[in-house]
Amino acid sequence: MKWKLILINDKTSSLPKLTDFGTIRANSINCSGVILGKDNNVIVSLKERVKNNNVSCTSMTVTLFGDVVSQHGEWVWLGSLIQALESLGFNERSVRTSVYRLTQSDWLEVNKIGRKSYYCFTDSAKSHYERVARRIYVQEPPMWDGQWLLVMPVNVPEEKREEFKKSLLWQGFNMLTNGIYAHPSSDRKSLDEILIEQKLSKDVAVFSASMDDLHSRNVIKDLVNQKWNITELEDFYRDFLTFYRRLNNKIDYDKLSLHESFLLRLSMIHDYRRIQLRDPDLPSELLPTGWVGYEAQDLVKRLYKNLAPTSLDYIKDSLQNAHGQLGDASSKFFMRFGGLD
Repeated sequence: MKWKLILINDKTSSLPKLTDFGTIRANSINCSGVILGKDNNVIVSLKERVKNNNVSCTSMTVTLFGDVVSQHGEWVWLGSLIQALESLGFNERSVRTSVYRLTQSDWLEVNKIGRKSYYCFTDSAKSHYERVARRIYVQEPPMWDGQWLLVMPVNVPEEKREEFKKSLLWQGFNMLTNGIYAHPSSDRKSLDEILIEQKLSKDVAVFSASMDDLHSRNVIKDLVNQKWNITELEDFYRDFLTFYRRLNNKIDYDKLSLHESFLLRLSMIHDYRRIQLRDPDLPSELLPTGWVGYEAQDLVKRLYKNLAPTSLDYIKDSLQNAHGQLGDASSKFFMRFGGLD
């Protein structure tokens, strides 16, 4: 069955603001003018950046679990979390409060052995992070086949609507017209996972669509810039590049300590993850020429590969679970960005 969808470009709507453990709020990042800290100390620079950008300990904790702990046996001792985040300006009380909040919000589960507490992602948190991780650690953007996914929440219960809406927005969907969400992709994997997890498979209609002519493409490209707020997203990417490109050009990787490598990797992925939660992952055909997001992706990939060996040494030497030091990274870790070996 084929359907025709006609959209009227209404320029009065705007992108909803999201709140998540790591989502960027508008005007919350200011990297311009940030330089390497005193005595070219990487840790000082990262700590100043965390302070200047009001990065929450809760958000950074989520990144630590997703980027690090999930790849080393999934469990970590609370004392290791406190030690790992201390150099970024998060004190013991902040870390304890963060893991408590994450536990209450069904992001972390706790296992107490004697007087020590160990934490890992819950199943739902793991699924959420893995969906974002597919975009963070991708080798290169996938080719677009010209297809769109259209989602119509037909019978979604009132109490589930807000959660479902947030899940769609985090996956790059936006409301093109009243009651219809859209994303330029034919890949349903993440969408199907959301529908199953939220038990909405029988309450939501999903369509596949394509554009018929050049005029429609031009209208859609203009609409995309409005609905997905590409200009604001571009500013976030430029700020990211300003800080990490300058840092990359100043540091000597051969002299970087294990601790510095770990913190730089963690901070970089955290900042990049925050942008990915806002980036709708649009194909190049719908983005401005010379899209700055591709520059950021390339920088992240190169920095991550440079930092991986020494940061892994720090993780194995300094972080612990109930069995002692964390084990070797999983095979999936070495598949990030197309291969880290």
